[in-house]
Amino acid sequence: MSTPTFGSDELAQFRRTFFEECTELLADLEERLGALVVSSSDVESLNAIFRAVHSVKAGAGAFGYTVLVGFAHRFEALLDRLRDGKAELDERTLVSLVAAADVFSALVDLARQGEVPADDFGADVAEELAILLGSETAPRPAARSPGSAAEELPASKEKTYRIIFRPNAELFRRANEPLYLLRELKTLGALAVDCDLSRLPSFETFNADDSYLGWTMTLRSDCSPDAIAEVFEFVDNECVLTIAEADATEAKPDEAAPAIAASSKPTIVAPSSPSESKPAESKSAGKTGSISSIRVDLYRVDRLVNMVGELVIAQAMLAQQFIESRDHDDPAANQGFEHLAGLTRELQECVMAIRMQPVKSVFSRMPRLVRDVGHKTGKDVRLEMAGEQTEVDKTVIEELADPLTHMIRNAVDHGIEDAEVRLAAGKPAEGVIRLSAQHAGSNILIHVEDDGAGLDRDRLLAKATEKGIVSANVKLSGEEIDELIFAPGFSTAAAVTDVSGRGVGMDVVRRNVQALGGRVQVTSTAGKGTRFTLVIPLTLAVLDGMVVAVGWEKYILPLTSIVESFRPGRGQIRVIPGGGEVVSIRGEFVRLIHLARVFGVSEAVTDPCEGLVVLIELANGSKLGVVVDELIGQQQVVIKSLQDNYDPVPGISGATILGNGRVALIVDIEELTRLYDRNVRIADATTRPMAANA
Repeated sequence: MSTPTFGSDELAQFRRTFFEECTELLADLEERLGALVVSSSDVESLNAIFRAVHSVKAGAGAFGYTVLVGFAHRFEALLDRLRDGKAELDERTLVSLVAAADVFSALVDLARQGEVPADDFGADVAEELAILLGSETAPRPAARSPGSAAEELPASKEKTYRIIFRPNAELFRRANEPLYLLRELKTLGALAVDCDLSRLPSFETFNADDSYLGWTMTLRSDCSPDAIAEVFEFVDNECVLTIAEADATEAKPDEAAPAIAASSKPTIVAPSSPSESKPAESKSAGKTGSISSIRVDLYRVDRLVNMVGELVIAQAMLAQQFIESRDHDDPAANQGFEHLAGLTRELQECVMAIRMQPVKSVFSRMPRLVRDVGHKTGKDVRLEMAGEQTEVDKTVIEELADPLTHMIRNAVDHGIEDAEVRLAAGKPAEGVIRLSAQHAGSNILIHVEDDGAGLDRDRLLAKATEKGIVSANVKLSGEEIDELIFAPGFSTAAAVTDVSGRGVGMDVVRRNVQALGGRVQVTSTAGKGTRFTLVIPLTLAVLDGMVVAVGWEKYILPLTSIVESFRPGRGQIRVIPGGGEVVSIRGEFVRLIHLARVFGVSEAVTDPCEGLVVLIELANGSKLGVVVDELIGQQQVVIKSLQDNYDPVPGISGATILGNGRVALIVDIEELTRLYDRNVRIADATTRPMAANA
């Protein structure tokens, strides 16, 4: 198939748009395949997969990717047979669909890179599809005479259709080519085509960019009107299209009829009743179709987000200068600054909403992964998902795929036991992995939990000692032993396989998550299972924070985590064994953490009754009291990562610039809890002087 004749710049633009659409279509295809694995009776998923393959096929044909088109045609044929109920979606067919999706995606990637696939690329999968299709549903050759096509069709199933196709003048300017549509239509059966030249203008007014021709066609085929309409689905808003079944007594295409002619136009014969045919809906020549979304390059959105961040900083600095000026009591000026602050906030929320996407796009890949790894390891595993609609910054989503893939693979391979072991332990033979997401203040929590055997701490410690990761005489707590799985090169696999054993999985997870300003937590119970939690910033740009003073330093507490603040009385404070403190509030005891002690800030308030307690609600519903000197006020802050300039600081998720130009650190509330639980106190928590002096 020849490539459309566009300028090189225009063609490159069209190709780029095509592959961007392919990315979205393939993601939807993967998600629908996952749904099909869970429920083989999901007809809508079958239809959606068919539409995705058909859409990619149509675009690939326009750019001359013949190998991709050929494979898509066979893939599409099997899907069509499943949709029509002519084939059963059994285990073999489902495995073939998954394999076909892999080959299909790989062919798209090769086309995107400008590479030509090998002659035998995907041949085994294509052969399996051909076997499943059988001879009666094998794809028809693209090139043949109308007469021979008519002989192949069973006479009892043939219908004759009259098709009127009148493109709008803008057809070519939208990168559509009628010739490809006619060629595709020809594969459906015996076709005779008459070209309508009545709209051709005079030579003086002729515009090469406009479409003037129309076509009236007679098609003899056993396909449905819907199948014919699918040929025109990419131009249905840019043409007048009528598809109607002709009477059985109408003349049928003659074997000697030319493929394209400019003779008399055949008459469209409408069916006598609606039940005799299902004509496609006619399209008005003036119909343009409403556009509900536009495609914008990500770098433009990033630039807009950065500019809004700088605007937030500038607004904060301007407000600070106004407060320090002599005019800060001017009611009109105060009202103006409040209005500016409101507009800035609304602008920031609108811009951030553009970047927010549900984690569903990543979660949808995991059912397939669980199925594949389960087959390789011989384990029966079910994946349960929740919170797929939880939204997070697009930049964060793009970096979640690899960590989740490693964790899910490890959960199936290492976490879930063999069926015999599970049955002996009184568990169901089928293992369960739960993948969930939820918002927690300014963070998103992603949990990967299995009901397997849990971490074998004795084995972990022995392996770490053997590899020299820890010394033989070291004494580690259970939680510290669990953390050994994140050590570089650490693996407990007995042998290296294509699933695990190379010792790079969990180390990669931790590094990738830390690069996002997040962290990984692990909890395990012997015989019950293991739970990994990814704590990741909801956005990497802007958040609402409460500025607090601790000594001479300023810190930012995420506003969404704050319940209230208060100054406790002497009778509310209790000291517990080990040196910790709790505060009693409304009959509930809440543990206290002094930011000054955690970060080594001098000249700060040490007595909670002389300072303030900021009550924080954690992701698990528990509460934490953070002791500070005073509250400065609420402020939108632009998050600046510490990763580019300094090592990660425990308890700190990032930094920001205040209105007076000073740097303030953003406190990671969930990490504070971990520091508290590990009894991190002044002796070892103040070894990060940069945390107090940044």
